[in-house]
Amino acid sequence: MTEQTETQSETQSETTTETQSETTTETQAQTQTSAQTQTQTQTQTEGPAAIVVPPLPATPPLPATPPPPAPRPDRRVLRAVLRWAAVAVVFGAVGAGTAYGIGAMERTDVPGLATASDGRWEYPTLTRPPLPSGSPGPFADSNPAEAHHADLRALVLPAPKGAKEDPALRGSDGWLPTGTFLAEYSEASERDALRTALTDRGLRYIAARGWTTTDGTRTRIYLLRFGSGVVVHDLFTERVAPASAPGFRLRGTDVSLFDDGFPPQTDIDRVQRSAYNEMAPYGPEQVRHAYLSAGDVLALVVQSREGRAAAVPFQQTVVLQSQLLG
Repeated sequence: MTEQTETQSETQSETTTETQSETTTETQAQTQTSAQTQTQTQTQTEGPAAIVVPPLPATPPLPATPPPPAPRPDRRVLRAVLRWAAVAVVFGAVGAGTAYGIGAMERTDVPGLATASDGRWEYPTLTRPPLPSGSPGPFADSNPAEAHHADLRALVLPAPKGAKEDPALRGSDGWLPTGTFLAEYSEASERDALRTALTDRGLRYIAARGWTTTDGTRTRIYLLRFGSGVVVHDLFTERVAPASAPGFRLRGTDVSLFDDGFPPQTDIDRVQRSAYNEMAPYGPEQVRHAYLSAGDVLALVVQSREGRAAAVPFQQTVVLQSQLLG
């Protein structure tokens, strides 16, 4: 009996609590509705100039966080980028045009690349002299003697632009006496030994040319013709142009050693070259010289200059003379 009474009391208590809660909720709803109605009435009464304040929801939802707006690029940066882009286009076009222009120009026409800028001399256009009708070239298969049938005087390298030629090396009708050639050597005993070697090997004749450039460099070139390439090769390797040092000492020199400063790409096919450079300390002038073996022709190229003889014009002269003989 007592348990039944307690159960009824708890039931009544819960019912009473729920009833009060519902009554409170309805009262709040009526209050909010009344507030909304009052707000609308005030808005209508105040007229169109009044600020409309929307009613607050009973339970305000959490606002969604919008993504931050992307930053707008600075107009100054955009203008700078556009300007530099325009500059790049202009320079690209100018650069392409300049490259095309340089590619189309001759080396001597390009500032900084002209022949004189690196010490080289300006030689005239070189052409080999014509061969007699029916005569083969010096290294043709049908020419076992490797003979140069062209006029030997026309195979001597011409003087560069602005140089003053030495008439003493022109000889008589372009042929030089053997004694004038031997005067390039210092010791009388060596001159006699070389004269004997030339005579024994059947020297036929000598063509020569010499000049002095504006910087004081003196150049002498001698072409000696023999009966065959075999004779010249023997004279070149055994007597005048050994590998380490020259076989005969030139006038005005003390110690000359092999010069390995020639670039490999300057080698001329079928033309042997041995170049020598006078070592310091030397006298009033330095001497450079080179021997060339080209078929039946032995060549000597000599350059000397007070103080120091430059390497570039010497190498240029030797290579060009080799091309004429090759």
